[in-house]
Amino acid sequence: QEHLEESGGGLVQPGGSLRLSCVTSEDTLDYNAIAWFRQAPGKEREGVSCISSSDGSTYYSASVKGRFTISRDKTKNTVYLQMDSLKPEDTAVYYCAAKINYCAVATESDWFTFPSRESVAAFGSWGQGTQVTVSS
Repeated sequence: QEHLEESGGGLVQPGGSLRLSCVTSEDTLDYNAIAWFRQAPGKEREGVSCISSSDGSTYYSASVKGRFTISRDKTKNTVYLQMDSLKPEDTAVYYCAAKINYCAVATESDWFTFPSRESVAAFGSWGQGTQVTVSS
């Protein structure tokens, strides 16, 4: 289990921006892919974005691509999620999570690109979450 701690959530107007931070333990980013998930009231948790451990490849859900940017600073053991052009439907609790190496989920017969329905179960370490509310 890796230690992960999110911060940066809050209330923002539609069209505004927020930057979330996920602070991890030392060396976590060397071996783990880090993803951001979100869960709105009454909805399932969904993958938002992920950055892989090896080459820093990034992945986004269709709903946030072009508006959100994931990045990392290994010197600070931190992964960021820059969220621009926020919409009311982005309102949710945002979690960061870790899994070994890749954002994708590999089984004996399949390879599931992030985000997928298999993503939530594949990430084994989670932070406590931070609330993001987009409202006027």
